[in-house]
Amino acid sequence: MKEIKNNADYQKVMAEIDGLMAKGSGNVSKEELNKIRMLAQSAQGYEQGKYEVEAPTSLIGMIEMRMFEMKLRQKDLAKTLNVSDAKLSLIMNGKQKPGVDFLKALHQQLHIDAGFILEHA
Repeated sequence: MKEIKNNADYQKVMAEIDGLMAKGSGNVSKEELNKIRMLAQSAQGYEQGKYEVEAPTSLIGMIEMRMFEMKLRQKDLAKTLNVSDAKLSLIMNGKQKPGVDFLKALHQQLHIDAGFILEHA
């Protein structure tokens, strides 16, 4: 794996990835595909060290983060939490306070820390 030490290295790696990907998926050899994968892993490592995402500071923020991580749409989330779309919408927009069953589902289904839920509910 190629080590990226600074932004200039990162830009070179990204340009190399772009050049290989511009060939199109059907025109890339196995070696080039492996090189793309290796370069992408290097770029990801650099990005993770450089760009930190701050943890959510609200219950809604945490729910939104989990939705993103789990690739859930709001409709899917409502089913997962066993609430109606309308009720979830009201809660997410701050127009209704979440009930105990909803909070319990957040902990069990989305694996949100119980302490975080208690502090922010």
